[in-house]
Amino acid sequence: MYPKALNYSMPPEWGAHERTFISWPVQSSMCYPDNYESVFAGYAEIIKAIAEFEPVTVVVNPDDLDAVRSLITEDNVTLLPIEHNDAWLRDNGPTFVADGNGKIAGVNWKFNAWGGKYTPWDLDDGVAPQILDKYKVERFDAPLVMEGGSIHTDGEGTILSTEECLLNPNRNPHLSREEIEENVRNFTGSESIIWLKRGLSGDETDGHVDNVACFAAPGKVIIQVCDDPSDENYEITQENLSILEQATDAKGRKLDIIKIQQPPRVNHDGSRLTLSYLNFYFVNGGIILPVFGGTAAETDKMAERTLAELYPDRKIRIVNGMAVITEGGNVHCTTQQMPFVK
Repeated sequence: MYPKALNYSMPPEWGAHERTFISWPVQSSMCYPDNYESVFAGYAEIIKAIAEFEPVTVVVNPDDLDAVRSLITEDNVTLLPIEHNDAWLRDNGPTFVADGNGKIAGVNWKFNAWGGKYTPWDLDDGVAPQILDKYKVERFDAPLVMEGGSIHTDGEGTILSTEECLLNPNRNPHLSREEIEENVRNFTGSESIIWLKRGLSGDETDGHVDNVACFAAPGKVIIQVCDDPSDENYEITQENLSILEQATDAKGRKLDIIKIQQPPRVNHDGSRLTLSYLNFYFVNGGIILPVFGGTAAETDKMAERTLAELYPDRKIRIVNGMAVITEGGNVHCTTQQMPFVK
């Protein structure tokens, strides 16, 4: 049976967490392997920041255990040896669902390295089942190629996604839009999907929504916007903003929309980096926010201030967002939350 038929649904990220899962990067699979020291330092910073708020389990290749132990010494960080090809656990890890009666389960999506962009990915496709087995969590195997970064939930029946990613033929060419929607609803326990069009310029994930927009609360969405008509992101974000302004959620509510200004453009090795404040991550009592410094100093402060005003009861913990972005993602991309259930 599907999770939805058993009353399972995907809790919102701002709900209580049992722990956070994160994978340690693999030098041989990096886009820029010579930068491994700065990337490792960036991951260590993210892990230590999250550990200030909740337990962290770090998926580590067995050969890297000793090296990671020397970098991460916090008491509430556990190392879990699992072989993997790459480090973006949001995308190849399990999506957790809960039934409201004290039970959780995990959805094991199929993973093909963002439409077959990077090989090999066989080890990554096997990470989610091993995590669920280790923590003795019931598993639902979904017949759908999907990454966790391509969806956000409000916890009340609404999923936010982009057509560019979830409907991309490099994921599920044999499935129609209706079949993809049905699978997402059945495995996340949701009722409706709000389809944005495209992700940010330069995003090699084919437009993950976790760089574009996210639910801040039921009926409330944060979107990163661009006000410069000469920037590719202007048309993209204006189109997505228009969709959100006209949308209603699963409860029939019009959305309250909060805008965050994008950071200035930064190129690396001839390509645009996908800088997004929306790649922040909720933790128990806090938010881990990537900031970018340099020309982004002003928008960094604006983003931090916006989130502080939205969440006065949460500590906004900033981390260096430039440390891992050259590898293609940021804080939210590296993490996956396991919900706490009573």
